[in-house]
Amino acid sequence: MSWFKRKDDNIQTETRKEMPEGVWVKVPETGETIHRRELEDNLWVDPLSGYHFRIGSNEYFSILFDEEKFEEIGNEIQPTDPLGFEDRKKYSDRIKNSQEKTGLSDACRIGVGKMNGLDVVVGCMDFSFIGGSMGSVVGERLGIAIDHARENKIPLIIISQTGGARMMESVLSLMQMAKTSAKLALLEEEGVPYISYMTNPTTGGVTASYAMLGDFNIAEPGALIAFAGPRVVRQTIGRDLPEGFQTAEYLLDHGFLDFILPRTKMKPKLTQLLKLVLHK
Repeated sequence: MSWFKRKDDNIQTETRKEMPEGVWVKVPETGETIHRRELEDNLWVDPLSGYHFRIGSNEYFSILFDEEKFEEIGNEIQPTDPLGFEDRKKYSDRIKNSQEKTGLSDACRIGVGKMNGLDVVVGCMDFSFIGGSMGSVVGERLGIAIDHARENKIPLIIISQTGGARMMESVLSLMQMAKTSAKLALLEEEGVPYISYMTNPTTGGVTASYAMLGDFNIAEPGALIAFAGPRVVRQTIGRDLPEGFQTAEYLLDHGFLDFILPRTKMKPKLTQLLKLVLHK
């Protein structure tokens, strides 16, 4: 069988070779493409531009925990629909669909393990689950994480990635702001360090509560960090916003962050920071 033929001095193959879907990934910031494997090896950070692609709890736990080993706690807390809420679809159906699509039970997971030999509790939010919104389950699981850190004198790291409070739970979601903030106050009284690591985006009620209450407030490069988004602020004040407004870099310049930490340096730098604080 002939695999090619000559036609008008051009060689053409009989069958077109298809490129497997998802092998090449486009970098939004530059428009360039990068091989997926290279991205994965670099923790989903573009080596050229430094653009941080969004990742979830599976990836962050893989980055932080030694040998990717950890114990998950709080997973017995499952979402319900206490208000019988319905907009374009029933909230109960939205929960079920998100669980089937993401493989997650809600927008936050808690892991307990070792980071470069240090015992740590890590709470990580997932934007893929209803925009990482903070509902009752997120608040309760983070409460469990804070209590575990306080009772066992283990440093706490919370990785935020959220659109804010979950509107489908109304005031029940807003109560989580007060609950988590109060529990963090108890953690501080015990002298247990808490690091807040903000990723893109960190907005709404999460920013207005536990995300900004860290002993160290740290962010990934380029992360959007705000209470209300730029469009809402612009419409409210009726004027153009400064360049880079509400980015991690802007907040660092204005004293809201302690420093910006690229994901590729996340584990060693957080370890170094905790060792300094714990006098180890």
